[in-house]
Amino acid sequence: MKHLLKALWFQVMIAMVLGLVVGLIISPLGLGVLSETTSEHVAPWIALPGNLFLAMIRMVVMPLVLSSIVLGITSSEDVAFLKKVSVRIFPYFIATTMVATTIGAVTALVIQPGNYIDSALIADVMENSPEVDTSVAEPTEEQHLTDRLVDLIPTNYIKSALDQDMLATVILALFIGMAMVAIAPERMRPMLAFVGAVQDISMKIIEWTMKLAPIAVFALICNITMRVGIGAVVGMAAYMGSVVLGLFLLLLLYLLIVWGLGKMSPLEFLKNVGGVQLLAFSTSSSAATIPLAMTTAEKQLKVDGPIARFIIPLGATINMDGTALYQVCATVFLSQVYGVELGGATLLAVIITTVGASIGTPSTPGVGIVILATILQGIGVPASGIALIIGVDRILDMTRTTVNVTGDLTASVVMNRLLKDIDKVTK
Repeated sequence: MKHLLKALWFQVMIAMVLGLVVGLIISPLGLGVLSETTSEHVAPWIALPGNLFLAMIRMVVMPLVLSSIVLGITSSEDVAFLKKVSVRIFPYFIATTMVATTIGAVTALVIQPGNYIDSALIADVMENSPEVDTSVAEPTEEQHLTDRLVDLIPTNYIKSALDQDMLATVILALFIGMAMVAIAPERMRPMLAFVGAVQDISMKIIEWTMKLAPIAVFALICNITMRVGIGAVVGMAAYMGSVVLGLFLLLLLYLLIVWGLGKMSPLEFLKNVGGVQLLAFSTSSSAATIPLAMTTAEKQLKVDGPIARFIIPLGATINMDGTALYQVCATVFLSQVYGVELGGATLLAVIITTVGASIGTPSTPGVGIVILATILQGIGVPASGIALIIGVDRILDMTRTTVNVTGDLTASVVMNRLLKDIDKVTK
């Protein structure tokens, strides 16, 4: 029992339950111990530990991702390793994201959650919800595809780091790692020691931060429960059910991939990744799970260190299957609510746009709403319609982040197995 109490996953689970119960008790939308006015003043203080936790994670996630990818590449001391992983992992990520968006579209088209929304609820939400800022979704100017490809290269990385541009960090890390492997090892030892020290420092700060995890989880869950209450969940049950069903089907697909390509028991996989899933669910942040996910991949899932250190940070940046599924499902839902017809060609365009937009998405809470606003504008659905779903978005953010990190761990297991099989054949 003492060992169980020390386990992070158990502490997080208890914190989640307590946060849910306390939130329902004090929420004006629950038992109503606090009035609506008092709740507005108290909520930010309750959320403070959780927001501090996420801020500390964001503080070190850029150097952690950069150093982890560089060390993942250089630890093999072989350029062929990067080639073998890259030619498989990027098509794998794109393929699974395409499948995820298709699942989201089919789920929403079959259930048609938009038909279950009462027009009175739409009017009430639109009238009482705060103005949704979608200005970030407005393109400043039309860019040619070639210009967008050039912009992928972080010519001003300091600006990219300030903007929390994870894709720029990944691309810079790939170039640094490849260059270090190509240069004589004796000349790179000081640089390798420096990068290793950066990762050690980042991991130590993460270790300190993780001690706050149970308190942060309680604060985040309690805060969202206070704000959402039961009413919003009931009113949007069909929509939420569509998203959750799609995510569940995607999780089942991951388990099939683990079993078929990774040669691992799905039950064993779920048992080993449960702690990472709980942390992802409670924090809604893929970045917050990167250190635990890398440790879990290496120790519990027996993934080789270079593969885990390369794929986990990379996946947290460009492998957002759960987020992509949610965005397509939400787009179809809002198109049903507003009576916008989605033809086959338009739906295909939405899927392709979502796959592209999910690459490089910052692994922080709530960013999916910004991308969704961009997609909605492209099909003629008012971006202000986001106000209808924003009340339950944090709950769905928790579920899709859980699926996102599960996808990264699945990819690690699959790539580890495929590369070992290839090595056996070539020897």
